[in-house]
Amino acid sequence: MKVATGIEVFEIERKDFLGQDVTIHPTVIWDKEMAILIDTGFPGQKDIFLEEFEKASIPFDSLRKIIITHHHFDHTGSLPSILESSHHNIQVLSNDLEKPYIQGEKDLLTDELLAQMESWPEQWRNDFKSELSNPPKTIVHKIVTDGEELPYCGGIIVINTPGHSIGHISLYHKQSKTLIAADAMVVQDGLLELNQQSIDIELSQKSLRKFTQYDIETVICYHGGLFNDNVNERIAKLVLS
Repeated sequence: MKVATGIEVFEIERKDFLGQDVTIHPTVIWDKEMAILIDTGFPGQKDIFLEEFEKASIPFDSLRKIIITHHHFDHTGSLPSILESSHHNIQVLSNDLEKPYIQGEKDLLTDELLAQMESWPEQWRNDFKSELSNPPKTIVHKIVTDGEELPYCGGIIVINTPGHSIGHISLYHKQSKTLIAADAMVVQDGLLELNQQSIDIELSQKSLRKFTQYDIETVICYHGGLFNDNVNERIAKLVLS
């Protein structure tokens, strides 16, 4: 789905994940020089990504960088296979706190996540632990920092938004005034909301304040998709709630 010139959001479905069908929304930002993919879906979805690139008329061979917003496996799952499908080197970027998880140096089953899972049905816990027993992992080539402007595709500003995970980042595409919120927020029943699935909900709430300094016309949430109804006003309300 085209969001604006040079920015596309994919809609990719995972059937029967923890008892429900899940749709995720990875983003591609591109221009004549390169394409940049933000997050890579669940494991086993490489072919779907290749199809989405083709449907969007974005040459897969133009993919030069992948930004991982955080280490959860619905964001890193197809990263190794996408890298292997390319005929050239693709640079992987992430926050420094997320890097050791993406590279497989730290266990994805953190104490915080295990605590969250205590309330889940037993079968869900077992299935999820099985998914994470051999997680996807790959080298991170470049660390991005809070407030850094990446000089690609009209400018992409990195925004550290911890809370959902320890080193979660969001991204602001200057040219299109689009916020790629990743999992900092969700769209539920057509309304933009704080993501309640967090290791630190108070920190998640605090992170939303960073968004208020940007002129945002559209938000892309990894879970829920697009929101473009008076975005700045809605975020201001979430900050105060």
